[in-house]
Amino acid sequence: MTPTAVVDLGRQAVEVALMVSAPLLLAAVLTGLVISIFQAATQINEMTLSFVPKVVVMFLTLVVAGPWLITVLTDFMRRLFESIPVMIG
Repeated sequence: MTPTAVVDLGRQAVEVALMVSAPLLLAAVLTGLVISIFQAATQINEMTLSFVPKVVVMFLTLVVAGPWLITVLTDFMRRLFESIPVMIG
């Protein structure tokens, strides 16, 4: 296995990790932004007010995007396992 192949494999792993985490992180950031604007407008400073909606939105995002996330992960793992013989010999 050449150093180029190792770097390429690492790059693919990072890309998959970013693709899988992006929907949940974007949902959390957008929800936090909306809640922060609401808290600033109403001057309500309650920590649970920002935590509970984020958890609910992330759960809904996971339900909606879950099949796609599983597909991305399983495709990467399948390609990785299929390339083991090529990497070894």
